[in-house]
Amino acid sequence: MNLPLHTGLLGALEAGLIAFVIGVLVYALWSWVCRRAGLKVGHAIGWGAAISVALAAGIDTWNLFYLGVSRLESPLYARLALEGIHDPDRLGTRVVMQVLGALAGTVLGWWLFSHRPAMSRPQDATD
Repeated sequence: MNLPLHTGLLGALEAGLIAFVIGVLVYALWSWVCRRAGLKVGHAIGWGAAISVALAAGIDTWNLFYLGVSRLESPLYARLALEGIHDPDRLGTRVVMQVLGALAGTVLGWWLFSHRPAMSRPQDATD
């Protein structure tokens, strides 16, 4: 996605909000799948959280990992590595906000889609 995000803290907050929406939508999908398959709500929460974090923060997490592991000994390699990253100064902040947003979206999705109204008990046939 080529969204024109801001840089700095505002860009990190925008990325976190996008991750929040992704978390709600992914949990809604997994909730539906787990209800159809007869699985417990824990499966929907776990898989929804894992997939929403991977979708929302995957690229930035990989960039953060790559910058920490790769050998950027020459200025050329450092410049090439930093060119592909949107706002490399706040990369760690953006990753944290995306992970928190995806997890918070999963929790909100669980709260919205898993609480069903209590059904009244059926009347006994003898009453």
